[in-house]
Amino acid sequence: MEAFTHAVQQGTEMLELDCHLTHDGHVVVSHDENLKRQTAHDVTISSLNLQDLPLYKEQMEVTFYAGRYITGTDRKFLLLEDLFRKFPEIPISIEIKEYNRQLIEKVSDLVRRYNREAITVWASVNTQIMEECRKTNGSMPYSFTMRRGVLLLLLFYSGLLPFVPLGESLLQFYMPRIINRLYIPEERILRNRLILFLLEKVTMRKSLFKHLAARGIQVHLFVCNEDEDIKAAFEIGATGVMSDYPTLLSNYLLNRNQE
Repeated sequence: MEAFTHAVQQGTEMLELDCHLTHDGHVVVSHDENLKRQTAHDVTISSLNLQDLPLYKEQMEVTFYAGRYITGTDRKFLLLEDLFRKFPEIPISIEIKEYNRQLIEKVSDLVRRYNREAITVWASVNTQIMEECRKTNGSMPYSFTMRRGVLLLLLFYSGLLPFVPLGESLLQFYMPRIINRLYIPEERILRNRLILFLLEKVTMRKSLFKHLAARGIQVHLFVCNEDEDIKAAFEIGATGVMSDYPTLLSNYLLNRNQE
């Protein structure tokens, strides 16, 4: 909760998170299902009851800022419901990483209970998971999956995009320029300079982002943890930027508005 509270205090307009389900049915906020990286305990959230979840490490490396570490006093895992209670009016993007109908149903129930359907976004890279999310709660806005993102690019380069309806409300995408500089991927293919060059040329198209924005679709680029990357994201047409350092982003926007 400490990290989210700090972000909102700095003026963050949307929170992004991942959710998993404990063995006793609680929806908790966590990037990983396996807790080894975050807690040093090689266990999964789904195998433990809420009261048995270990604490976060006292110091943890920032995934998208290699060599940098974060600390905090609040080391307990957060319930999604507590976050909804704390920030009832802050939009939240919730990524579902696993095909778990019980998890999806519980997230949907919480969204309905706290009257958040208009400001809570379904997110997943997996099309099957997204279909289940939308079937469970079709009133919530949703983001592009990986497959839909590829289709979006095909429609853009074929010239057909203006004529095809899009149901998504949000496009979230990595800034290729941070890969192998701030973020070291596990996938070997992403360590290839040629692949990264082509990925950036194909995806980072200002005219595409301008078109989506004109259709009311938000374009959020991540993860921007340095001023130069924040600047690049806005220059290419992003309507929003994700950062692990909300103070950095807030200061950048303040300085830009004063220029």
